[in-house]
Amino acid sequence: MTPPSLKSPQRRALLLASAAGLGLAASSGAVRAMAPASTRSRLRLGMIGTGLRGQVLLRELLRREDVEVAALCDIEPLMLAKALAMAEKAGRPRPATWGEDRDPEAWRQMLAKAGLDGVIIATPWEWHAPMAIGAMQARVAVGCEVVAGITLQDHWDVLNTQLQTGTPYMLLENVCYRRDVLAVLQMVRAGLFGELVHLQGGYQHDLRAVKFNSGDPAKPYGGGVEFGPKGWSEARWRTEHSVQRNGELYPSHGIGPCAMYANIHRGNRFTHINAFASKARGLQDYVRAQGGKDHPNARVRFKLGDIVTTSLACENGETILLQHDTSLPRPYSLGFRVQGTKGLWMDVNQSIHIEGRSKPHQWEPFQPYQDRFEHPLWKKHAAAAEGAGHGGMDFFVIHAFVEALKAGAPMPIDIYDAVAWSAITPLSEQSIAQGFKTLEFPDFTAGAWKTRKPIFAFDERY
Repeated sequence: MTPPSLKSPQRRALLLASAAGLGLAASSGAVRAMAPASTRSRLRLGMIGTGLRGQVLLRELLRREDVEVAALCDIEPLMLAKALAMAEKAGRPRPATWGEDRDPEAWRQMLAKAGLDGVIIATPWEWHAPMAIGAMQARVAVGCEVVAGITLQDHWDVLNTQLQTGTPYMLLENVCYRRDVLAVLQMVRAGLFGELVHLQGGYQHDLRAVKFNSGDPAKPYGGGVEFGPKGWSEARWRTEHSVQRNGELYPSHGIGPCAMYANIHRGNRFTHINAFASKARGLQDYVRAQGGKDHPNARVRFKLGDIVTTSLACENGETILLQHDTSLPRPYSLGFRVQGTKGLWMDVNQSIHIEGRSKPHQWEPFQPYQDRFEHPLWKKHAAAAEGAGHGGMDFFVIHAFVEALKAGAPMPIDIYDAVAWSAITPLSEQSIAQGFKTLEFPDFTAGAWKTRKPIFAFDERY
């Protein structure tokens, strides 16, 4: 779906209209859950946004017998048609559709009329907060793609809506379900690393061919240097963030697992944050190399630093380092590092060192440890996850949302996780803009982190 401008009056009007009447502070200590009359065996789900990411998640929904894909909404006819074709190919009834008339408010009609138990939001980032707020106000449970909001106020608005309505909300952060990430969670819980001291992660992914293309729907990645209205898919909306913003724009892939390991919001919390940004060269160099120095986009000044480094301090004394690196040539890596008083794991070299087990000053291969500490989720569902997007992770994140909603159970990645992980973005922008200033991190839980238990319901139930 085509988003409003990042700072347009239209976008702010959408947010304000969706959040009207809330005016709440996050004073409640508990995340309320919508109380079902009983557990449900089958769900009616809808989807807002049927682009390339939405189609990956739609595939997982269509594979499930406990889900009826009842409604789809998109204002891009080509993508809506592809989603309908997927439902037909899967032998499922044709979902009701909204958005064929290109009305950017069509999603509101779907939420009001489709009789949904839940909705998957897979739209450009600017839409996530207003759509999630609208869904929760309509008492439709939300599974939202990562990035909960743009501004810090967005995050408070999403949180306050959830606290007021009690409607379930889950951030669909799939990396929390990565096979090695969950095995390391088992190792952390078993005390293999001792007391945690330092964690690292990030989003280190060459996105130049994602942020630019020719505008041809058949070639969504690369093949040109267009973006904005002349681009297609993510180039149509995502690149503008690199033009206008400078900060950690995509934190949840890195911070999600680190927050699990450190029990954030479950006996621990973020207390401070600061961020640094390098100069910006990569995107302009790419445009000039691919499109020529005379191409109009070769004159665009990109605000996003090529490498953004964000540091967080935690209540229990751990530090966390995140790196956002998407504008330069590099292999993909999330750069995880888990380090404690007894050893460490790093995903870049897939190696581990445990004092008393490993030879002094030498790495060991991680695979035997992963096999030994395989998480119950992967033991139970590896076959079902085979062939799912992102190495199976997309199966697990959809499975978690569906199973929790059916059971009326707390979402494994809940509203507090969602807003804190995502709020790293506007806070990092503020830090950089203020000369790399260290800021206090908001306590979105209003003190509830002290008594919440470190469960992260990543267990055999989900």
